Amino acid sequence: MRKILITVLAACIGLASSTTLVGAELFSATRMVIAILADDLFVGEAEGHLSGAGTLAIRSQKDPALTCSGEFTSSAALGGKGQLRCIDGATATFHFRRLTVFRGYGVGSFSRGAMSFAYGLTAEEAGPYLKLPEGKKLTHNGTGLELVDL
Repeated sequence: MRKILITVLAACIGLASSTTLVGAELFSATRMVIAILADDLFVGEAEGHLSGAGTLAIRSQKDPALTCSGEFTSSAALGGKGQLRCIDGATATFHFRRLTVFRGYGVGSFSRGAMSFAYGLTAEEAGPYLKLPEGKKLTHNGTGLELVDL
């Protein structure tokens, strides 16, 4: 009887620890990011966690080899802020405002120019929040987003 009790207890501890890992994933959300960095379109994803911390990864649409990743923190009352580093050495700091828990927009200072972005929004919804290069518009080309001449 004692062996059975110990076995059941061990199984419960094992299940509790795996539930914690599964539960952590339940309390995170991934949303699309559309960003303009120094007149270049970047697209990617941000993953936010219940704690308010998160990560993002974006890729240039002009040069797909150019990727950037970073971290952020956010709260409902204060919005959010973060940093971004690109593989070519460029960096950015940014702040953003939530529209909802899963949607928002922001601006930042990129080492090569200005930065604007939106997350959790479609290209059409993001338009008003993005500072597009002069003479360009954001369109969906059937497979992805691109900047095209007006």
